[in-house]
Amino acid sequence: MYAVIGLNWHQYIVTEGDSITVDSLDVEEWKKLEIKEVLSIFDEKGESVTVGAPYLTKASVVCDVVAHQKGDKIRITKFKRKNRYERTIGFRPQQTVLHIKKINA
Repeated sequence: MYAVIGLNWHQYIVTEGDSITVDSLDVEEWKKLEIKEVLSIFDEKGESVTVGAPYLTKASVVCDVVAHQKGDKIRITKFKRKNRYERTIGFRPQQTVLHIKKINA
């Protein structure tokens, strides 16, 4: 069974047992998190599909917060030729790793 969830203005396709990396959440590590913004649920073959408008009312996804981490470094370089101007900025986004336990339909 697959589910499409909405979390932090992003959409993710998840199954039971998956681990996904999302933008930083304000939840402590090893706490349970129940996501009620389920957009749709469908099976492996795609025969039975349930689509919400915009969310399904009685569906939820239960997951554990595994870790908080920093993502890969992003380098931003500004450069203007003939003016001897060059500037480099680095950025590492904060991320949260979630382990999907159960999809309640």
